[in-house]
Amino acid sequence: AKAGGIAPLVALARDGSDLQKEYAAGALRSLAVNADNQVAIAKAGGIAPLVALARDGKDGEKERAAGALANLAVNADNQVAIAKAGGIAPLVALARDGSDLQKEYAAAAMRNLAGNADNQVAIAKAGGIAPLVALARDGTDGQKEEAAGALRNLGCRKSMFGWKIPRYLSR
Repeated sequence: AKAGGIAPLVALARDGSDLQKEYAAGALRSLAVNADNQVAIAKAGGIAPLVALARDGKDGEKERAAGALANLAVNADNQVAIAKAGGIAPLVALARDGSDLQKEYAAAAMRNLAGNADNQVAIAKAGGIAPLVALARDGTDGQKEEAAGALRNLGCRKSMFGWKIPRYLSR
């Protein structure tokens, strides 16, 4: 990142071949575990192409983009930017219909996005609670962990009767 690698990776995620997009999204996912890189990727315009890949990409592109968005969403400003870029609906779709890793990374992204109150409502309005409950109940171990974290951050509570959804999210 210090060598100036973020801008070219963002450009490849946006305009590269399918394989270049997949690898660039994967590299951005790895770089986004660092707080400074989370800011730098957003400043370089990286959120919009990652949202586009999560929505319209090939399977590998979707997986890596969802992972990158999950890591970027640790940052509060990025939580807002991802939602403004239309990132919640594609993540809900991946949590519902994606591959195993797409589901896990999408749930992780929603877990982090739910740190923002407006995003909590947006996730619920986009239909995100039902796929998260399904993953928490029936998913792989990783999916269960991420979905339970997302539901917790959404204010949901698990009881012996299932998940209790806060009234403000179920309207």
